[in-house]
Amino acid sequence: MDRGKYGSKIHLITERNGLPLSVGISGANLHDSQALIPLVKGIPPIRSRRGRRRRRPGKLHGDKGYDYSHLRRWLRGRGITHRIARKGIESSQRLGRHRWTVERTMAWLAGCRRLHRRYERKPVHFLAFTSIACTLICFRRLTRQ
Repeated sequence: MDRGKYGSKIHLITERNGLPLSVGISGANLHDSQALIPLVKGIPPIRSRRGRRRRRPGKLHGDKGYDYSHLRRWLRGRGITHRIARKGIESSQRLGRHRWTVERTMAWLAGCRRLHRRYERKPVHFLAFTSIACTLICFRRLTRQ
């Protein structure tokens, strides 16, 4: 097995309709589970119509790459209900009805030529272009409604 892969991964947390809430990048040789905690911590406070601002999501759906007991404990300790497929027990098919919104948002990001292939040498610049693309996605979705 060759674990020394080149390239970058874009990690993304979206809300129910596909608007990006938190985005991050990592090397392609880094496991997905290591990006979950910084992404959840990076979710900004969400203004609701009533009451205080929400600082964390109510529920988090994830695929088998996030099936680790320390991640489940960390989410449970913050009061976040998790729906993570378990390796060897559950299929990812049941999560498909919720995960397609994330896949659609990733397809919107892939439509940006700058993100399809990484041209920047510095990760800070690539993250900035990814954030600009997420801002454009939010702008298009919110002005359409």
